[in-house]
Amino acid sequence: MFKHLILVSSFVLLCFSCSSSTNKAKQSANNNNMLYMIVGSYAPEDSKGIYVYRFNTETGDMEQVSDVSGIANPTYLVVSNDEKYVYSVAENGKNEAAVYAYAFDKKTGSLRFLNKQQTDGDGPCYINTDKGGHFVVTANYSGGSISVFPLNKDGSLLPVSQLFKYSDVGRVSHLHTIALSPDEKYLFATDLGQDKIYKFTVHPDGGGTGQFLQPSDPIEIQLEAGSGPRHLAFHPNGKYLYCINELSGRTTVFKYTAGNLEAIQYITSDTTTYVTRNRGSADIHTTPDGRFLYTSNRGKANTITSYSINSTDGTIAPVDYQPTGMHPRNFIITPNGKFLLIASRDSNSVHLYEIDQTTGRLKDTGKEEQVSKPVCLKFIKMAE
Repeated sequence: MFKHLILVSSFVLLCFSCSSSTNKAKQSANNNNMLYMIVGSYAPEDSKGIYVYRFNTETGDMEQVSDVSGIANPTYLVVSNDEKYVYSVAENGKNEAAVYAYAFDKKTGSLRFLNKQQTDGDGPCYINTDKGGHFVVTANYSGGSISVFPLNKDGSLLPVSQLFKYSDVGRVSHLHTIALSPDEKYLFATDLGQDKIYKFTVHPDGGGTGQFLQPSDPIEIQLEAGSGPRHLAFHPNGKYLYCINELSGRTTVFKYTAGNLEAIQYITSDTTTYVTRNRGSADIHTTPDGRFLYTSNRGKANTITSYSINSTDGTIAPVDYQPTGMHPRNFIITPNGKFLLIASRDSNSVHLYEIDQTTGRLKDTGKEEQVSKPVCLKFIKMAE
């Protein structure tokens, strides 16, 4: 009888252990499907401006978990490489143009304000940071400049250490994007007003002087007149760079080799037939596997253009034109390549589309989240 009880008890403990292990495995699998999605927007300082959602990469379901106020117009965000910090521009003029630093809690999905610094350039509209966590850089649209901020070890911002101001020759300079090369040896910045891309050599540790960027030969790459280069996206293989041009509504394909850019293709993104000044192509991204490229078009178009990417030479061919909400300023693709989410500012929505894994076409899932004037989307992994 006693032996029988021992055997039964052992069996129960074994079952409990198996059940516990199975539950942990299921929980781990569920967490692997979950991300935090951070949304930036146009908002006054006294209202919500940054939103945090839980997002399921398999089902596309979204649930808000937190939000942040106290920052006016947090229109573009960047997440540190270790995902401990989030940096946001405050896209304003005069003394209100700034960068805000936040610590991010992966367990709760909440943001904690650290500090802010003025950009010394009006209208900061884009922000980036290096993988080493040493610097943050902003593109200042109205100021026609680039600002560099050293970072403290706690993720907080130090004042501007470098400011590159571009002269207004013929047309006004409007800096719009700053993109680091895959190896982070170079940084490229688009000047929408001058139809140029500026090139810098990167010093990861500041070269001992705090000087993160140094203009590099060639200092600038000239694009087609009237193109208005806006956003940039490197191919995952690092061999090609794609540029969406806001004013011409075209996409430029560059061959990228050791810091050098060679334009190999110009192709239409915005197919609507109206005068150039009303075009508004905005954002550009590739799928993680590098098979497809997408661009967003605002203005009268309100579409996402899908392209297939030639695996041999990096050139692109149009696949489809998907109608979207009003003013699709920014979009993001999930790490598993299954979904594409669009922030449509004037529809006050973040809308979900499924990517056809064979053709690259987008399928409207009908799922969306109502958000006031969303214009930026970023992902962060959830805590295991």
